[in-house]
Amino acid sequence: MILHQIRSAIKSNDPYRLASIFTLTQDAKALTAEAGQQSKPTVRRHSNSNIIDNNGNDWSDIVNNFLEATDASKAGDAIQSFSSQSALHSKFNHLLTATPGNTLIPLLHTICHNTYDAATYADEQNAIQTGRNDHSRLQSAVTLLQESFSKTLNDRKEYMENEPLNENGSKKAGVLYIVNLLFAMYFRLNTLRLCKNLLRPVESRNLHQKGDNMGDKVTYRYYVGRLHMFEDNYTDAEVNLKYALLHCHKNAVANKRRILNYLIPVMLERGRLPTMKLLTKYGLKEYVPLVSAIQKGDLRLFNDTLLKHQDKFIRRGTYLILEKCKTVCYRNLFKRVFLILQKHQLPLDNVSQAMKWLGMEIDLDEVECILGNLIFRGYVRGYISHSKRVLVLSKKEPFPIAAVIKK
Repeated sequence: MILHQIRSAIKSNDPYRLASIFTLTQDAKALTAEAGQQSKPTVRRHSNSNIIDNNGNDWSDIVNNFLEATDASKAGDAIQSFSSQSALHSKFNHLLTATPGNTLIPLLHTICHNTYDAATYADEQNAIQTGRNDHSRLQSAVTLLQESFSKTLNDRKEYMENEPLNENGSKKAGVLYIVNLLFAMYFRLNTLRLCKNLLRPVESRNLHQKGDNMGDKVTYRYYVGRLHMFEDNYTDAEVNLKYALLHCHKNAVANKRRILNYLIPVMLERGRLPTMKLLTKYGLKEYVPLVSAIQKGDLRLFNDTLLKHQDKFIRRGTYLILEKCKTVCYRNLFKRVFLILQKHQLPLDNVSQAMKWLGMEIDLDEVECILGNLIFRGYVRGYISHSKRVLVLSKKEPFPIAAVIKK
């Protein structure tokens, strides 16, 4: 039955129908259950000849590999499934070059996604069997997707805005989807340096702004925002993550939450506090006490919250940026002391007592060091009289908001 569907889709040159047929379903439960077995069900070998498209290209091996990958997946053999999928992908990359136009782009996207999923499941199954995950299959999948990226990017035909799929269309229409998958793989493998190899050619040709698929554009901005965040470029990180959030589909709540998990730390570092309504709406409970602590200058609550959710923040890669938010928390604490005492010459003893009350046993030299850093960064206007142990604040806007927000 499926062979008939494949032959019909190839002959009719229906790009979307072909892509839907070649979707490789991975049964996670079956793959995990079979992982511990010593012997796996036999995966049958397929041999189907004479599957030729209208351009004279032979699809027989590609179809055989797909059927083998499907059988292996159903049998719970993720490693064999990836092996067959990998062979399929390699052959399809060659076929893509031999096919004019961009009618195979939907199928290319499906195959790239299949390869990514198959590699992930195969590595997980291998980890269960051997007790070690070396991500070797995911690394092999990266090579296959890099080849697909190269073949689409280097197509000689000019990519026109929102052009339809046809035999005269440019394969560059498929670039952004593959770039997003490669981003996901680079982040998983922690090889972020390779992202630059994607950013330069895509943005120099303005490919990240072309096309009518807003989902691809949102995903691209999400990963670029995260990349800027890890490079401590918080201005560009906020711009890209905000774009992703504002253009994300209104019903894609999980995706919005995923974006906010990185946008909120960037905003907090820049002194921009999200509303409690936003945090409640998207179930981001771990940020509620953190925002409250920064707002009040409550160092005890800040440290306790950071410690409580430490593992979660480390997994996301946001722990270090959240730790930097302590500077804003210090600034707000000193501002509260200033508002309580209502004088522009603050004895450092008073500041030290406030910190001790919050569970931070630090001496006056450490207080001076913290204040010196805040003054240097423009969070506080004034100077420290070391001999008198006094913070002398400016009479005009001693705690400038603009310095915290860093416009």
